[in-house]
Amino acid sequence: MLERARKALQQYYGYPAFRPAQEPVVESLLAGKDTFAIMPTGAGKSICFQVPALLADGVSVVFSPLISLMKDQVDALDTMGIPATFINSSLGAGEAAKRLEQVRSGEMKLVYIAPERLDSEAFARVFETLPVSMVVVDEAHCVSQWGHDFRPSYRLIAPALAKLPRRPIVAAFTATATTKVKEDVISLLGLEEAQLFVSGFDRPNLSLSVISGEDRLRFVKKYVAERTQLSGIIYAGTRKETDHLWEVLQRQGIAVGRYHAGLSEAERTAAQDDFLYDRSKVIVATCAFGMGIDKSDVRYVLHYNMPGNIEAYYQEAGRAGRDGDPAECILLFSAQDIRLQKFLLEKGAADAGAPLEKVTQDAAKLWDMVEYCRTADCLRGYILRYFGEREAADQCGNCSSCQSDSPMEDMTLPARQVMSCVLRLKENFGVEMIAEVLKGSELQKVMNMGFDQLSTYGLLKSWTGPGIRRFIHWLIDHGYLLQSDDRFPVVKMAPRGVPVLRGEETVMKRSVAAVKRKESVGGELFETLRKLRHSLAMRDHVPPYVVFADSVLQEMCRVRPQTLDELREIKGVGDRKLARYGETFLAALQESGV
Repeated sequence: MLERARKALQQYYGYPAFRPAQEPVVESLLAGKDTFAIMPTGAGKSICFQVPALLADGVSVVFSPLISLMKDQVDALDTMGIPATFINSSLGAGEAAKRLEQVRSGEMKLVYIAPERLDSEAFARVFETLPVSMVVVDEAHCVSQWGHDFRPSYRLIAPALAKLPRRPIVAAFTATATTKVKEDVISLLGLEEAQLFVSGFDRPNLSLSVISGEDRLRFVKKYVAERTQLSGIIYAGTRKETDHLWEVLQRQGIAVGRYHAGLSEAERTAAQDDFLYDRSKVIVATCAFGMGIDKSDVRYVLHYNMPGNIEAYYQEAGRAGRDGDPAECILLFSAQDIRLQKFLLEKGAADAGAPLEKVTQDAAKLWDMVEYCRTADCLRGYILRYFGEREAADQCGNCSSCQSDSPMEDMTLPARQVMSCVLRLKENFGVEMIAEVLKGSELQKVMNMGFDQLSTYGLLKSWTGPGIRRFIHWLIDHGYLLQSDDRFPVVKMAPRGVPVLRGEETVMKRSVAAVKRKESVGGELFETLRKLRHSLAMRDHVPPYVVFADSVLQEMCRVRPQTLDELREIKGVGDRKLARYGETFLAALQESGV
């Protein structure tokens, strides 16, 4: 049976073998066992259930959280020659009935359904009549209130399965799950003697960076302007931040979209489609965006604000580089993010009436996220150890901690000078005034208050004003100082700074920049193939990455195939795509003068 699965993988997907983490999951499903797989974003979990679905007798029902993405997922299957459909509220009654009949008659191998459909008693009754051989629950962590994205509709799946004439195989997939979430998924979905598979969480193609003490808006404007041809996602913590960033980038002439829960469903769908179809190269969004996004060529994910936990961060960051090519994940950290996440945590707990145990757990997760932002150690190692991979290497060579060219610099003296100034000002002033005093400013307000007489006046006169302010923010971000939550925030000493002030500990700082971007191969030929792909995608009404992923185009540039047989050897070129697009791409390669 596994050999049949490998042949199907080659025929439809163009891959000669399953990835090491995929094969045992596929084998478990082929053996008819309930299966729970925890696989990081980009690990290829869809193949794990789509290939067994192809080989099964009946239809496989996939419960997926976002109706706006179902069409793109089904379109991708169609380009490979796999019969699939979706049924959701975007369809009229007649079209939905037609598709249900196709499912009943065995014309379809996969049908995508939103779990909210089970709210309808009429649909629930129809569901009982379908010839279901396997049920797949995507984003299965949504069933648990202990997860980071609880959705009550997921609790309807198990009762619906219990009413089926014959119990199908049940497969659950998620990218991250704590011990409590694992237990909930198995229990609440009614998995029977489930085979549990936990893949390694490492995504070696992702470059991880944390940058603090910088002007975030200036950084984003410059970063995006230098990458106008690349697809990227920028996550912001609030709708207000999302709108502001969107407006700023629009004024800069960037093809940018926005996505958050404050927009209408039509606006969100349009923004998502523009991004998937490359009409917008960049999308600015809150955490409401991204679940189920299969866009494979996202080259960067920027976090303008720190998320509330490592699970959410790694899932969002993991939307970059799903094609396996290099991609950048940069988190722009500020201590203000801690206050924002505390507020969101407390508000969410109050709105949901969460038990004290969950509130305590979420608070602990927040501080794990803060520690990630403050650590000088390997970022990849920190994340992998968080997810239980205790043997993770101390040096990955592909994060801002490991790749920084600049040595650690002893900043103990200027740190003590800043702290002394905070105390001389009796912890009653903000960053601006502290910086003015340390700079030795002759502003009237400094003189009028007699701050020119303080012992800390002018101690950092050789520094620039912005440089002093950035350093103060860095000390706040790394917990040496605190900033109040007032309308006009003031800076105070933090417990972590006291040993430094006493001369008992040192402050070491590295000038951290984002990991240097690795240029892709191909040059002009790659751009030619990208344009060809875009025109074919528009003709077929599918997102460009559905035609071929960037990694496939890169391989075409490297191998320069001259025949269909040679093109067929490139990973990602299945039989259906070879027949549909092969001659066109070969012609483009030949015209390039190869």
